[in-house]
Amino acid sequence: MKNMLKLALAASVLALAVNPSLADGEHVPAVTDYANANIKTWLGDPAVVSAVKAQNEANAGLLQADIDALDKEWRAGVDGGDTALIDKVLSNGLSDFLRDKQMGSNGVITEIFVTDAKGLNVGQSDVTSDYWQGDEGKWQKTYGTGDANAIFVDEAEKDESTQMLQSQVSMTVADESGAPIGAVTVGINLNAL
Repeated sequence: MKNMLKLALAASVLALAVNPSLADGEHVPAVTDYANANIKTWLGDPAVVSAVKAQNEANAGLLQADIDALDKEWRAGVDGGDTALIDKVLSNGLSDFLRDKQMGSNGVITEIFVTDAKGLNVGQSDVTSDYWQGDEGKWQKTYGTGDANAIFVDEAEKDESTQMLQSQVSMTVADESGAPIGAVTVGINLNAL
């Protein structure tokens, strides 16, 4: 019986991994339901809201050239250069909070990062490839819309290194009054949903 269950599970995972209909968005309802039930519930936590508000205040005067320079600094750190900016973000309280959320997801969440009103990383569970998300759909289709309830589920993709089928879901982060202040992006392991 145990072997039959393992075989059925393996077949389901394989079917899901090669199912071209996922590219057509069939994963969107399940990911949306998961996000509403398991992510939205902690987006208003003071750990999230206070960190985003503080960074919004600190970054209020940044110009696009400043953002580009910070993003370049981050990317250089990812490529083996100075990691001071990366270390600063990864060691903050919000990043600790996000790692706890990822660890408590039973393998469903593969990554989490929160961005401010300019699209810059505030906290994250793992290192992202870039610091500025403001030029990407995950930020533009959530915070960028001005809708505090915006949610965007990206395409399903197979991660070549992990062989995991995953998608990213992004949502607007709002303050206590309901005003949009930033965004969150969460990687979802579709095989674990």
